[in-house]
Amino acid sequence: MKKMLVTGGAGFIGANFCHYWMQQYPNDQLIVLDALTYAGHRIHLTDLESRGLIFIHGDICDPLAVENIFEKYQINTLVHFAAESHVDRSISGPDAFIQTNVLGTHTLLKAAKKYWLDKGVINHKFHHVSTDEVYGSLTESAPAFTEQTSFSPNSPYSASKAASDHLVRAYHHTYGLQVTTSNCSNNYGPYQDSEKLIPLIIKNILNGKSLPIYGDGKNIRDWLYVEDHCRAIDLILANGQVGEVYNVGGENEWRNIDIVNLICEQVDAALLASKELMQLYPSTPCANGGVAKDLITFVKDRPGHDRRYAIDPSKCHTQLGYHPQESFETGIVKTIHWMLHNQTQLQNALG
Repeated sequence: MKKMLVTGGAGFIGANFCHYWMQQYPNDQLIVLDALTYAGHRIHLTDLESRGLIFIHGDICDPLAVENIFEKYQINTLVHFAAESHVDRSISGPDAFIQTNVLGTHTLLKAAKKYWLDKGVINHKFHHVSTDEVYGSLTESAPAFTEQTSFSPNSPYSASKAASDHLVRAYHHTYGLQVTTSNCSNNYGPYQDSEKLIPLIIKNILNGKSLPIYGDGKNIRDWLYVEDHCRAIDLILANGQVGEVYNVGGENEWRNIDIVNLICEQVDAALLASKELMQLYPSTPCANGGVAKDLITFVKDRPGHDRRYAIDPSKCHTQLGYHPQESFETGIVKTIHWMLHNQTQLQNALG
């Protein structure tokens, strides 16, 4: 039985992972450590707590809190999601990103070394969740990122994640800590904070607000449905080689403007097909004779905006048998459906 510590488990990907894991492995014990910053909400885990998940409100930068969890719950597996992850915030306030992403990761690594290596615990695993942004930016014709691509981070966020990746690697090669790392492309799905592109666009449509698009809207991202990401981590924990890095992609490259146009069409269609939803969201354009695309507004590009990210997931395919189950077209339908039926309830619960 795994006794798994999930850091950042009340955040977007972490919460989805907890739901996935407890569905797949109900006999394992999950302990979530989360600081409940703006992007973490305990409500995402309420139903799981009733089924045995243990939630601890705390900071990964607090060594005593982390060490107490290792000792009290005899942790043998750690999945590390906790991170500051919003690029715009890293530009205006980089200190928090260095604190959480670099120093926080190091705090976890030190605790893992103390309670696993120094005590001779052979069977342990530290999985570190990172991002494709550590590799920098691609031109439209360049080959996708592989695990051998040199790091070239362009924002304080991606630089802090690159630093944490190096620390995880160093603790394996120096001390023998049993680590794996995954660098994923842009995730989307339920529970995502509305600062991110897809939930922001959906939320703004529902509230009749403008849909801000940076620059010309032609920045390209590879989109990964969050449950596919959870499945990949599961495979890495089960069959990944210790010390290895795995790039996890959705094989879905889209320009931002094309994503926004698709979401506009899908949200309009969903609302027009349901009188109940139309009444629930009276501010949306289609409730007032318009279309969601009328809300699109182009705004000044952000500094250092990477043009394209793309993941080559061949290693995951060949070594782990991983393939995403959702296309962007199917995943976005699920995401929109979830938001349409949960947005008002979530807003009320979060105040």
